[in-house]
Amino acid sequence: MLFNPNLPSANHRSNWVRLRTIIVLRWIAIAGQLAAITLAQRLFKLDLDLGLCFLAVGASIAANLFAIYLYPENKRLTEPEVALNLTYDILQLSFLLFLTGGLNNPFALLILVPVTISATALNIRITVALGTLTIILITLVASLHIPLVTLSGNIMAMPRDFVIGFWFAIVIGVVFLGAFAQRVTSEIHAMSDALVATQMALEREQKLTDLGGVVAAAAHELGTPLATIKLVSSELVDELGEDPILLEDAQLIGEQVDRCRDILRSMGRAGHDDKHLKQAPVATVIHEAAEPHENRGKLITFDTFPEDGASSEQPVMQRRPEVVHGVRNLVQNAVDFAKANVWISISWNDTDVTLRIVDDGPGYPPQLIGRIGDPFVRQRSATKPSENRPGYEGMGLGLFIAKTLLERSDAEISFANGYESSLSKRVKGEKSGAIVEVIWPRGKTNSPFQGDVGPLGLNEPIEA
Repeated sequence: MLFNPNLPSANHRSNWVRLRTIIVLRWIAIAGQLAAITLAQRLFKLDLDLGLCFLAVGASIAANLFAIYLYPENKRLTEPEVALNLTYDILQLSFLLFLTGGLNNPFALLILVPVTISATALNIRITVALGTLTIILITLVASLHIPLVTLSGNIMAMPRDFVIGFWFAIVIGVVFLGAFAQRVTSEIHAMSDALVATQMALEREQKLTDLGGVVAAAAHELGTPLATIKLVSSELVDELGEDPILLEDAQLIGEQVDRCRDILRSMGRAGHDDKHLKQAPVATVIHEAAEPHENRGKLITFDTFPEDGASSEQPVMQRRPEVVHGVRNLVQNAVDFAKANVWISISWNDTDVTLRIVDDGPGYPPQLIGRIGDPFVRQRSATKPSENRPGYEGMGLGLFIAKTLLERSDAEISFANGYESSLSKRVKGEKSGAIVEVIWPRGKTNSPFQGDVGPLGLNEPIEA
């Protein structure tokens, strides 16, 4: 899978945060802060510096009103703008904690929110910077703060050991939640990008399939007039034997008709949208999928056989673009890393159809064998990819796309290294590289093997 500039990138993701989202979250924080200050004063009779407290809350209100009136509601924030907003929220909350007892205030835990938001929306460098700022400020307010004092003069404070423990809990929370949110978000973004690439690959395969049908229809429709022209030109050749100039023109017409026929024949193999071409014996479909990689300097050997007790008649397989493209990607990966040989074997029984693709290459790296099929896993062997794929730079999406597309057809896919001993004894010991096994159930809803196939009906014209 070659890099496509139309795929989303990390820079695009940073613009996914809307200003409206930040504003709504800040309104919620403002409401919570006002409620906490009011209850602390009236219910718990705390002697707070209301002027400074309301000043801090008022600054957030002013920031929200400023953003609402200055920018449109659907504005997408850039990465620096999101970072600036979160930095302000950290500073504002730290100032409120300084005014209300520092870590003796249980609401100090809310300092984790801006860092978590940063981990889900911004790159790791900014998240680390905001996390560091949070830890520094929470350390300062742990020791430097205005104590919580009741109206009767009693100081409300936790034991020092509890304050230290609370500090450790917040620091660990900043590190753990930031790292966890960053990892999960990164995987979600990677999966999203990979699914976009998968959809693009499927659409491309579908367009190629449709184009092939259109060309096939054109070849069929033009066959009759070309045959008529050929017949007339042949008669002219017989009748113009005495006129060398006209004879030469008539022969040229016949040659060009033959040329047109050959071109159309090479571009399309069928007539209309032939329903019988929508399915074929499984070996035919798999061979068709592997065909583009048969002339790349590696020997591809096909082996087709029924398992014990199964019928010798090959199962009929639907020619689905996603199945053809998925198998083609698996074959491409095997050919890319094979030394000289790739073995493709197809077996079946009454319930399943099994496809195995084996190469004599170095196999999958042991440390990545559990991640084969995940998006953006690029390294197949210890050698550089460019040494195995000269002139080719991938995104690590080939196997992911193949796995995703084939699993849509109810297939079970497994990846392994080792020797393939069950397929053909005459090459036992040579099949010692990577092994891909695809198993389709027969008769399931999404399976390309739907059991016995009845009458298909008349062919239908292709709509261009």
